[in-house]
This record gives sequence, structure tokens and C-alpha cells, in this order.
Amino acid sequence: MNIDIDTIIFDVLIPVIKIIVMILFPMIMVMVMLWVERRGIAFLQERLGPNRVGFQGILQPIADTIKMLFKEDIIQRQSDKLIFNIAPVVVLATSLLAFCFIPVGMTMSIGSYNLTFWVAESPVGLLITLGISSLSVLGIVFAGWASNSKYSLLGGLRSVVQLLSYEIPIGLTVLTVVLASGSMNFIDIVNKQNEMGIWFAFMMPVSCVVFWIAAMAECNRSPFDIVEADSELVAGFHTEYSGIKFGYFFMAEYAHMVLVSSLMVVFFFGGGLPIFPNVEFLWFLHYIPGFVWYFIKIMFFLYLFVWIRGTFPRYRFDGLIRLVWKWLVPLSLLNLIVVAIIRMIV
Repeated sequence: MNIDIDTIIFDVLIPVIKIIVMILFPMIMVMVMLWVERRGIAFLQERLGPNRVGFQGILQPIADTIKMLFKEDIIQRQSDKLIFNIAPVVVLATSLLAFCFIPVGMTMSIGSYNLTFWVAESPVGLLITLGISSLSVLGIVFAGWASNSKYSLLGGLRSVVQLLSYEIPIGLTVLTVVLASGSMNFIDIVNKQNEMGIWFAFMMPVSCVVFWIAAMAECNRSPFDIVEADSELVAGFHTEYSGIKFGYFFMAEYAHMVLVSSLMVVFFFGGGLPIFPNVEFLWFLHYIPGFVWYFIKIMFFLYLFVWIRGTFPRYRFDGLIRLVWKWLVPLSLLNLIVVAIIRMIV
């Protein structure tokens, strides 16, 4: 039996490595963002923040992880233990699975082999990714209900109203991207922006802004963090969780932030393409690998999360619902109609 080394490397080894890297990437970014957010918020509030564990506190996320691993796992006696234990796994797993179709760079040629920087490609990859990421709401509802706590239950119910409401403007703005690119394939969306020589953020600024606002609400981030409002609900849906299970919810939130930033970059800012890819005198920017451009772009949006958290106060629940149904849904619907008309004319 002849074993082809090239087949083993290119058809087995490289895909396995890509899967492992795509799982580890959001987890590593969680550690990075834990430090960036705590130091960033401290800077905005003129505090020091963590600065003792490692240089400038850079090892603080590792210390926090070790602490959570060894903390006692407390389970309410009246809780539904099976669902209580499954809920954090569901939330984290859906956040990680959604990265399968995200292109974190452009195709790179290594001899006769074309190395792609994504795990899987599908003509409906966009639809699958949004569907998988939306399943995280089930884990939040499970956590709130199974805890058998009024605070947790209220947090879980709030999440249903909030996430399902903001799914509507997200869906409508994503449709404008599909109309502009003519595809639900992430690779085609990036290539279309390269072909047209302009990012969709400049073509459809309303879609870009509405998607970003709705995506922040999807991530339960300030000023839309009423799902876990400490001033009202102690900690919301994860009040009764401790140890590593609480850590799963924490990691899922940051992984979701990385996912949202990645979608912003792919939909509206050219993915792994360099800045102004069709400008001739900037030809030297093409020597920078696509995954570097992707990383620079998502770090901008990840820091924007931190900046907004340290700047804006939390919405009240009625204000949050009024924002989506009174402003974002009509605006995104009107925007979709305008984009569709322009698409038909052009």
C-alpha cells in the first residue's frame, strides 16, 4: 500500500491544524481582551488596573483562569442539575463553532498549494454562521430557568426579548450585504469588495452602523448589558454559577465579541484585504499577509467595545426595546429597500 506524503499533509494534517487553530484563536483572544479591557477601562477612568502579575499585569488573565479552575463548583439544591450544567457548554460551544466559516486571511500560495485561512467554505456560510451564533440564547435561557432563582430567571427572560428583537435589524442589514455582493459566501463577499475597489462600509454606511449597534446588543455588552445588570439582577442569568462554569459564560461573551468584530470586518471592511487594495501607489501593502490585516481590523473593533463600555451608561429596559423597534427596525427596513432599488437599477 503506497502512502502519498503530500496527500497526508495537504488533505489531513493541514485541515486538522486549521481546526485546532480556529478553536484556539478565539480562546487566546479571550485572554488578550481580558487584559485589554481591564487596562483600557482603568485608563479611561484614571485608575491603574491590574499591574502586578507579570509585566503591566499581562499575566493577570492566566491567574484569573487558574483561580476559576480551582474555585468550588456550587450548585443550587433546587436547580435542574442537568440543564444547569449543560447551559454554559451550549453558550461557549456555539460561540466557537461560528468561527468555522470566517476567513481570517486571504489565500496564500505555497508552491503549487493554495493555503486558505478558513476551516470550511459554503455557499450559505453566512446563514449557517448567524444561525449557530443565535443558538447561544438557548444556553442563556436554560441557565436562567435551571438556576431556580428569580434574578437568574429575569435575566434569562430579558435575554430572549433583547436578542430576538435585535436579530431583526441584524438580519435586514445582512441582507443588504448579500444584495451588494450577490452571495452568502464569506469569501465571495470579501472578493466582491476587492473587485469593486471599495469597502461596503463606504457604500452602505447605514447598514454598517445599524449592524454594529445591534451586534453590541447581541453580545450583551454595555450599554446593552441589562441581561446581567448588577444594579438590578445581581449578575443576571449567571448569578448562581461559580468556578469554571461561570468562566464558560465569561469566555463565551468575549468569543462572541471576537466573532462580531470578525463579521464587521468581513461584511464592511474587506476582510483580510489591505487598506485601499486597488490604489496603485499602495502596492507594497499587499506584502503584508492577509491574516495580519484581519487581526489589525478586528482589534480596532474590539477596542471600540471597551471604549463604548467606559463611555456610555446602561440603557433602561424600556429604552433598549424602544431603540430597536422605534428606530433600528424601520431604519434597517428602509435601508434594505433603498439598497435593493439601487441594486436593480445598477
